[in-house]
Amino acid sequence: MAGIDINVSKELLPGLLGSQDGLAKLVEVVLNQILEAQVTEALSAERHERSNERTGYRNGHRPRTLYTRVGPVNLLVPQTRDGSFSPDIFKRYQRSEQAFVLALMEMVVQGVSTRKVSAITEELCGASFSKSTVSSLCVGLDARVRAFNERLLDAAYPFVLVDALFIQSRQGDRVLMRTVLIVSGVRSDGIREILGVKIGNSESFATWDETFRWLRDRGLKGVAFVISDQHSGLREAVGKHFHGATWQRCQVHLMRNILGSCGSKIRAEVAAEAKLVFQAADLPEARRRLTAFSERFAKTAPKAVACLEAGFEDAMAVMALPEKYRKRLRTTNMQERLNEEVRRRERVIRIFPNDESALRLIGALLAEKNDQWLERRYLDMQEYHEWAEARNSSNPLGNVVSLPSCS
Repeated sequence: MAGIDINVSKELLPGLLGSQDGLAKLVEVVLNQILEAQVTEALSAERHERSNERTGYRNGHRPRTLYTRVGPVNLLVPQTRDGSFSPDIFKRYQRSEQAFVLALMEMVVQGVSTRKVSAITEELCGASFSKSTVSSLCVGLDARVRAFNERLLDAAYPFVLVDALFIQSRQGDRVLMRTVLIVSGVRSDGIREILGVKIGNSESFATWDETFRWLRDRGLKGVAFVISDQHSGLREAVGKHFHGATWQRCQVHLMRNILGSCGSKIRAEVAAEAKLVFQAADLPEARRRLTAFSERFAKTAPKAVACLEAGFEDAMAVMALPEKYRKRLRTTNMQERLNEEVRRRERVIRIFPNDESALRLIGALLAEKNDQWLERRYLDMQEYHEWAEARNSSNPLGNVVSLPSCS
């Protein structure tokens, strides 16, 4: 981009330097004009311009809020019909903003004094921040996290993935292990979303029951598959809140359980044969391979055989879906990668001073990740909808799949 002419209205000028809001408005005007210049360059044509060099067409705008040091900035991001336009302004600009905000959050949750925070922010961005400014930032972050974590879920989510990780948090004079429950979903249009995060005492039925009730109260519906590890109480909670949904046990976690049930000398051989079971083209072939696995290791690895046989039906529930969906939905790898993003920050802090500080940092990270997920489609859902319609038409109860009875 050779150059951009920025136009500022006369109405904006009087208040430009008089307040923080004026400066935020200027940033908003400049960035919106840069976005328009970028889409013009990407399409090789101005709006309504007839040009042989045109490579595509505009398709309206989508609103997006960029949080900056001068306040929230409301942007109108241009869209193209083929969805190919992806502005790099967020990657360039928000990288430093995100680092700045996360640095502040990490310092706050570690109990760093506001005086030290102010000194460090002066090093980071050349300006000193008062105690009241730092406190206001924390209040603003809490509001943003709360808005993200309590938003209405107004779409159908056929696929829901859940996982948990453990953190340490202070309560009074004690340090306790706390469970962070993170729930994600794939909407009926194939877009991924992080549905919410809860911090609780354990992975018991009561915790999952409360979490699923909270999600349903916010509008979660249309759940056909729930993918997770074998968390305690989870299946019972799924059966209670998502009648007719199928529980898919994560195959990676089951494999870890299998390998933990056999000796190290035979572990590689067991892993290779178990993979063949999971990679079968259809359920009858998977059952045949399970029989072969059981016969081969009945004497040398009986616990591994018992583990696979006990988990087989739940781990192979995904075989009911069209083949194109099985690879991504047979495991919780999507959630595992999300957890790693959280872990990178959590390791820096080690012990949270309280649950509120943990939710502030983890929620802010998840909100940022959710914005990235919304920018691209994760699954093409057309074949799934055709499959679901066919299953529903043959099922008078209207359930896509029945949940096996919980043991």
